[in-house]
Amino acid sequence: MTPEDKMLNLLGLALRAGKLITGEEMTIKSIQKNEAVFVLCATDCSDNTKEKLENKCRYYEVPFLVHFTSEQISQAIGKSRSICALTDRGFAKSFMRLKGTK
Repeated sequence: MTPEDKMLNLLGLALRAGKLITGEEMTIKSIQKNEAVFVLCATDCSDNTKEKLENKCRYYEVPFLVHFTSEQISQAIGKSRSICALTDRGFAKSFMRLKGTK
């Protein structure tokens, strides 16, 4: 199993554990409430959406990653989504370790 597969499996696990917020509006709200500890955006999101999320994450000091396609994220979590936020530090740490950023 590749690290990418493990990252996608981790998203599904986080969703089942109630530690994943999905959708643009809910993700932005979670960033503003300091609930989000890591934000993931699909590569095929619009540039405006990516920029808006990246600016929010930079302001609130939340790690931000543009990776995977909307289809891959949607398949991993069982919902049609392209943006999600992890709300658990353990899941976020594991996700970043698999990505190779920590």
